[in-house]
Amino acid sequence: MRPDCTDYRQLFLDDAPMMDMRAPIEFAKGAFPGVVNLPLMNDQERQKVGTCYKQHGQAAAISLGHQLVSGATKDERLYAWASFAKAHPNGYLYCFRGGLRSLIVQQWLREEVGIAYPRVRGGYKAMRTFLLQTTQQAAAQCDFVLLGGLTGTGKTEVLHQLNNVLDLEGHANHRGSSFGKRASAQPVQIDFENRLAIDVLKKRARGIEQFVLEDEGRIIGSCTLPLELYQGMQHYPLVWLEDSFANRVERILRDYVIHLSAEFVDLHGPEHGPRLYAERMLQSMANIHKRLGGERFQRLAEWLKQALDEQLRSGAVELHRGWIEGLLKEYYDPMYAYQRSAKAERIEFAGDAIEVQAYLKARHQSQACG
Repeated sequence: MRPDCTDYRQLFLDDAPMMDMRAPIEFAKGAFPGVVNLPLMNDQERQKVGTCYKQHGQAAAISLGHQLVSGATKDERLYAWASFAKAHPNGYLYCFRGGLRSLIVQQWLREEVGIAYPRVRGGYKAMRTFLLQTTQQAAAQCDFVLLGGLTGTGKTEVLHQLNNVLDLEGHANHRGSSFGKRASAQPVQIDFENRLAIDVLKKRARGIEQFVLEDEGRIIGSCTLPLELYQGMQHYPLVWLEDSFANRVERILRDYVIHLSAEFVDLHGPEHGPRLYAERMLQSMANIHKRLGGERFQRLAEWLKQALDEQLRSGAVELHRGWIEGLLKEYYDPMYAYQRSAKAERIEFAGDAIEVQAYLKARHQSQACG
């Protein structure tokens, strides 16, 4: 039998298959990418055992757990664990602290199915602590540079051309702006932090010690940046991406209208997708009502509604340019111009996409050589 594991770094570097013995409610609050939840107890069983433990102690709780997970229920779960173990002979199992639940499953697999399967000592809690420390260490030890620019300049496109980027918006499944919510849901906070930490871990394992980040606020949709990283972003050097107003309008039209509406259709089907997309866009505009002010909000919201009505009726998207242009000129550009002015001393380079890509690649190369 392979030994139980405490090398959390290698587990994540190898994308080791893992099955999580925690109850679904625990798993939903935070997990690791690719891990399969095959709980020893479901939520109701776990609650009953927890209550029994508080009232009558550990021995009574263990006895109740064995009663609840017995017979056909136990056979069904054993089959699922055995199937995972056979499909992933290089994998592991774990529970919250690497304690009783994982020990029980490990014992049942060995004694009743004949499968010796290792567990992660310390469990979820130890691996989670390791990932939090991974991000904290990177913030303290690595070099960072921010990529900024007006809305629609294509910062994400530039980032995707680099091999030393930490894609905060990608990990958060959100484009970062008031209209940045995707058709699919964002990860819960812990999942976002775990994904980011594993990305950092893998890149540092490849020798990358300088990272490019998009210049973000503390919150990306419903995901909050790790404090140590956000604090650093208040003084990291900044590279500013520039593009023409016309190009920015077309890029926003493509990303937030054509592509986003297609995401809704792919996810919800042609019958409900377009309607849900239109509702999302109107809600996104409503969310900045107070910041726009009454008259401006009414005007831009009406333009958006007319554009959505025409898109739903004929599929045409040309009318969307009206509210996009208005929102850029009257809201986003003045706000970003103020931010750029406030950060002017930190801007070490400004240029178009080709120039910025070349600069950031050269900057990284010089750091790697140094």
